[in-house]
Amino acid sequence: MNLSSLKPAKGSIKQRKRVGRGEGSGHGGTSTRGHKGAKSRSGYKRKIGFEGGQMPLQRRVPKFGFTNPNRVAYKGINLDTLQELIDRKSLSEISHELLVENGLAQKKDLIKVLGRGELKSGIKISAHKFSATAQAAIEAAGGSTENIQ
Repeated sequence: MNLSSLKPAKGSIKQRKRVGRGEGSGHGGTSTRGHKGAKSRSGYKRKIGFEGGQMPLQRRVPKFGFTNPNRVAYKGINLDTLQELIDRKSLSEISHELLVENGLAQKKDLIKVLGRGELKSGIKISAHKFSATAQAAIEAAGGSTENIQ
């Protein structure tokens, strides 16, 4: 082996199309852009949602109703989910930070405890809101609720 026989590894060099280098290259003339139209011209950027002049989907779909900008969204967590968490971790109190640590809520979520399932152990639960059935079930199990702001 000598220096004159060295070649790059197979597949390491990709042949790219050199456009606009004359007719002899096979890609001269229109430089593979076709004839006329916005796509053939320099500086072309596709507009988001543009469908070639056809009425875009966003404008075709009917819009109706009202979206309240002041709506407050709560992350709902049911009693059966809390009971599973209590069984796994053997807890005496459930707080917002604990729910975030265990992946049941995000840091900025407002939490509402909902009444699906049943709670077997009396435990103190801190959340932003409680449904009436959840609050009744927690107190029936000997626990307590605390509203946080």
